[in-house]
Amino acid sequence: MKGTRKLSEKERQAYLEGLKRYHQKGIPIYIDDEELAESEWGKIFEVQEDGSFYMSDYVGAEAGCLTEIRFDKVKYR
Repeated sequence: MKGTRKLSEKERQAYLEGLKRYHQKGIPIYIDDEELAESEWGKIFEVQEDGSFYMSDYVGAEAGCLTEIRFDKVKYR
């Protein structure tokens, strides 16, 4: 994908720690419409062979009250 770069392991861990803090405050984290175990959250960084990847959606954030965080697979064309 043009104009993108992979995150370093340190950046990935920092991002996952941020998700963990939200989760500890009661914000559910969904990946592919499921609340997966924290140990599976790392899959959001994987790019599939078909070019698909995970995109985040912070539901409620624009209204000032975050209600959930969703990661859904999208395909890059």
